Amino acid sequence: LICMYNPVVFYLLVVFQGAVVFKFSNVVCKSHNESWVTFEYCRLKAVSRDRVLLNVNAVVLHPANDVSVHVKMWKKASGFKPWLFDNNIDACRFFKNTYDPFFKIVYNIFKDFSNINHTCPFLGPQTVKNFYLRPERLKLPFPSGDYLLTLQWFLAKKPQFDTNVTFIYTEDLL
Repeated sequence: LICMYNPVVFYLLVVFQGAVVFKFSNVVCKSHNESWVTFEYCRLKAVSRDRVLLNVNAVVLHPANDVSVHVKMWKKASGFKPWLFDNNIDACRFFKNTYDPFFKIVYNIFKDFSNINHTCPFLGPQTVKNFYLRPERLKLPFPSGDYLLTLQWFLAKKPQFDTNVTFIYTEDLL
């Protein structure tokens, strides 16, 4: 209704509707101990030029009451270089009280597509299904580029598996 009465708003909506590309480019899931965690699948599916779906099914075979995650953000510049964030998160504590601001942004981006939404213990299938990146969920200004988000998962204080996701963020306003 506003667009019909304001041609400037209508023009901006038409021109800038596809101005942000925020999509996955690769995913790698690796279990270091398949007696604790196995991956049924870990893959991307391109459904359009600007939308790529992430599907992951990790099965935790024993109750995990002590879960932590080493989260690291990388930006590509002649290879991936550490960028912005490198932190350890107590996942059990985080799901009780979302205390870490950066991981809260990451979690809010994928929580609608996942069953990873409860406190410890973690047991059985932990899935992310048909997850695609939405720029409106990214609450921070972000420079254009290629990024890598590495998540190293520790169960009982031992590294058990890694989930590494690369994505592209391009903002083209002109």
